[in-house]
Amino acid sequence: QVQLVESGGGLVQAGGSLRLSCAASGLTFSSYYMAWFRQAPGKEREFVAAISWGGENTYYAAFVKGRFTISRDNAEKSVYLQMNSLKPEDTAVYYCAADLRPKPPASFDYDYWGQGTQVTVSA
Repeated sequence: QVQLVESGGGLVQAGGSLRLSCAASGLTFSSYYMAWFRQAPGKEREFVAAISWGGENTYYAAFVKGRFTISRDNAEKSVYLQMNSLKPEDTAVYYCAADLRPKPPASFDYDYWGQGTQVTVSA
């Protein structure tokens, strides 16, 4: 049974930092393209960042580039999202997702999704 479990969310003041983690089990993690998405209240889910199988290539939404960094540790079967200079508009539930194939940013067609972790940024 495949599981993706996010952690690391919480409440932080604007300008602060958080590091999200997503631990995978039940799959050959190094074979999966990994991504982070987020969904704010009343808004559609949106792409945040993605990383290739070995971590050589990373992709970011325009609104987070320069502030967020995605990384992975295949030995630990985990993907991370380091979030710096957080803004109130970054408040959302953050989800990790996994797929065997790379996806364009607009695609939500991933094989597996986690349950999400709440990030709240206060002004």
